[in-house]
Amino acid sequence: MQPLSAQVSDTWNPDLGNGSYINPIINADYSDPDLIRVGDDYYMTASSFCDIPGLPILHSKDLVNWTLIGHAIAEMPEYAQFVPDPNHGGAVWAPAIRYHNGEYYIYYGDPDIGIIMVKTKNPAGPWEAPVLVHKAKGIIDTCPIWDEDGRAYIAHGYAGSRAGVKSILGMIEMTPDGTKTIGQDRIIYDGHIDNPTIEGAKIYKKDGWYYIFSPSGGVATGWQEVLRSKDIWGPYETRNVMEQGNTDINGPHQGGWVDTPDGKEDWFVHFQDKGPYGRVVLLQPMKWNQDGWPVIGEDPDGDGRGVPVKKYRKPNVGKTYPAANPVESDEFDSNKLGLQWQWKGNPSALWYFADGAASKLRLFSHNTPDAKRLYDCPNLLLQKFPAEDFTFTAKVEFAPAQKNGKMQVGEKAGIIVAGYNYEALALEARADGIYLVETTCTNANKGGKEIDGEAVKISDDLNSGTIYLRAKIKRVGVKKPTQKPDYKAEATFSYSRDGKKFVDFGSTLNVKEGHWIGAKFGLFCTRPWVSNDSGWLDIDWVRVTKK
Repeated sequence: MQPLSAQVSDTWNPDLGNGSYINPIINADYSDPDLIRVGDDYYMTASSFCDIPGLPILHSKDLVNWTLIGHAIAEMPEYAQFVPDPNHGGAVWAPAIRYHNGEYYIYYGDPDIGIIMVKTKNPAGPWEAPVLVHKAKGIIDTCPIWDEDGRAYIAHGYAGSRAGVKSILGMIEMTPDGTKTIGQDRIIYDGHIDNPTIEGAKIYKKDGWYYIFSPSGGVATGWQEVLRSKDIWGPYETRNVMEQGNTDINGPHQGGWVDTPDGKEDWFVHFQDKGPYGRVVLLQPMKWNQDGWPVIGEDPDGDGRGVPVKKYRKPNVGKTYPAANPVESDEFDSNKLGLQWQWKGNPSALWYFADGAASKLRLFSHNTPDAKRLYDCPNLLLQKFPAEDFTFTAKVEFAPAQKNGKMQVGEKAGIIVAGYNYEALALEARADGIYLVETTCTNANKGGKEIDGEAVKISDDLNSGTIYLRAKIKRVGVKKPTQKPDYKAEATFSYSRDGKKFVDFGSTLNVKEGHWIGAKFGLFCTRPWVSNDSGWLDIDWVRVTKK
């Protein structure tokens, strides 16, 4: 399979070009990754929470170079929609992807609804509509397995915030077609004593043993636990197979195990929580001990408990493949949105026009009655941070709505860096013209209010003319971070009329993560009033660069 959209990133490329790679293999927030190998193709998915399209699908030939080829959820089904939208931190939690009887399946737990499944014969899509397999509150981190006798099961964790208890794993039998459960949910392991906050179950079968790979100890500080049993219902014995040790990779856990096409090498993909940068994706070598337990990473003291590698030789997949990374920049020369973009809620066709013929994206202003802040707006068009240090620039033109030949007041459009703290560099329609304004909010998740800061008049006319808006992201703080709190980031903003000379604007943003996700950047166009028409923001391009 050839990548649908490939690039070599200017901001982060893990392929060192000498047969080795450096972690992370994807320096972006693909939280809770899981993957499979089908033939000589690898496919990965990850949590997407309330961001739509959801369940990203990534493809690789060598486990190091990945491209984003699609999404499994184009929009949430009606039974899974949340009011008001966006449902920060809700919806699509840790998924598992599997290949069975010629079809690709993804199961995920919505902590407020239950276990949901999507499937397809082509991982690039389209995927069938999501099916509610098991209705329940608090079931998360689901993973299916089809046994040799044709029976199907799903292992899972529990969200304490909904279930009222955590640090346990459960199992439910499913119908062989995987569309609904049979019988009752059963707890198969209690980790309260030895493995608190155990979750993220990924189940496999090897040499007559059922293995469940489960992260324990908390997202940013935990380790990788493996359980095994001869009976799928247990009892399970456990072993810690990877922890941080004296490395700088904190909380190394939660992911999936695959082998190479010849079956001679085993590898494990997992995440590391880097605060405002989200949960980035790492690749570790894996070996099986003579006693039938896996060891992930390097094990210099031979105690069976590995530590993650920073640099390592690439997997031997029989061939060498060119460097490729998920796409970041966008020239908007397609009649569809680029795969890198996600909305903060269930999308509407009325929010945008992908005008490939004119090579631009037009965002129409949208009014969300319940939205008092940008944090509450579902029509933010965002993408993940691709690296620790990068710059993104958008070439835009703002045309506010008119009524009786006069500009409507209140529409606002521009760029934003968004997390619990956020800052927007926006063009705003005011009574006497179009202004460039700074809008900030601190602790949005705790009710923080938006504040308008610096403002400068851009135009007396009904159009802003061409303007370039820029945000520069930089990691600050300790030089050698080893824990999640060590990862800190700042964003500074600037603008230009000619695309060459940029003028600093507004304050410096202390970037914070969002609800279970890293901070994101992107575009928006909003209005505070209801009308039968709107103004718009035209985006000629968005370019993401290292400097």
